Amino acid sequence: MMAGRKRNDVEIRDDEDGPGAIVSFPFDAALAVRFREAFPRARWNDELAAWRIPGTTALLRATRWLDRKLPGAFGLADERGRDSFSFDPVVSPYLEVADEIVVRTPYSRTVVEELRAVPWAWWNGQEKAWHVPFRSIDELRRRWPAIEAAAERSEPEARKQRRQAAKSAPEYEDAKAAEAERRRRRYPVPANQLPPLDSVLLSHEGPVVVIEVTGEVVPAETAARHYPWSFGLSDDLVWASWRRPTHQELVKTWPARSPTTPDAFLRGWWQPTLEELRVARRASRSLDRAQETRRTSRSAQE
Repeated sequence: MMAGRKRNDVEIRDDEDGPGAIVSFPFDAALAVRFREAFPRARWNDELAAWRIPGTTALLRATRWLDRKLPGAFGLADERGRDSFSFDPVVSPYLEVADEIVVRTPYSRTVVEELRAVPWAWWNGQEKAWHVPFRSIDELRRRWPAIEAAAERSEPEARKQRRQAAKSAPEYEDAKAAEAERRRRRYPVPANQLPPLDSVLLSHEGPVVVIEVTGEVVPAETAARHYPWSFGLSDDLVWASWRRPTHQELVKTWPARSPTTPDAFLRGWWQPTLEELRVARRASRSLDRAQETRRTSRSAQE
C-alpha cells in the first residue's frame, strides 16, 4: 500500500500491474550485482528504465535492502529528520515515536492516499500501522492536518453522529433510495448498444463486469431519478446485472488504445483507459486489504 518513494535519485513504488515493486537507482556495477543476488526474480524493464520485482512484500523488502546498502545517504537524512521532529514534534493520539514514526488510525481511504504519497512510508501488516522514516518528516508534517482530520472523521462515534444527522436532513430519503437502487446491482444500457458480458468495463457506477442483460425495459422515472446521465439517449434502455471486478481481473484487463469518446460516456459504458485502470486497481487493492484486516480482527475476537 505504498506509493512512489523518491529520495537521493532512488525510487521505489508499487507495481500497478500486479503485486510487486518498481525500483530504480543510479547505475553502479557492484550495487547492481548485489541487487540481482538479493532479488533473483527481478527483471529489468526498458520502458520503465527500472527493475521490476514480483511479490506482495517486494516493496518492503526492496526498501529495507536499499536502506542497508545506502546507509550514508539515508542515515544522514534520518538524523536531520529526527532533529527536525525533536525541535517541532507532531503531537497526536494517532502518532507514536519509535525507530521510525508510527501512524495508527481507523481505516480511511483519505488516510491511505495521503500516507501513500509520503516518501518511504510503508504499511506494516502485522502491526496494522504505517511506518514513516524520519527522513520523510517534512512531507508527513505537510500532510498531517488532512491525515488527522480524516482519522477523526473515521472514528466510530463520529461515524455514528454523521449517520444520525443525515437522517434528519432533507436529502436523506433521496440518499436512502439511491443506496437501495445501488444494492440491486442493475444498470441501464441502450437496447441497441449492449455491453460485452464477463469483461471489465468502466461505467458511471465505476468498474463493473456485466453478468447478464435481462431485456427488461427501464422505467423512465427510474432512469431520470437514479441515472441522469442517460437523459440524452433516444434509444430504449434495458436492465443489465453487474458485479464488481476482482483485483486480478483489473490487473489482466487491457486498456483502451484511445481516449473515451463522448458517445461512449453517453451510452453509459466504455473500455477503461490505462489511467482509469490504475485508479481502479489501487482502490481494489486498498479495499481487499481493508476487508482482510476486518476478517483478521473478527477472527482474533472470536
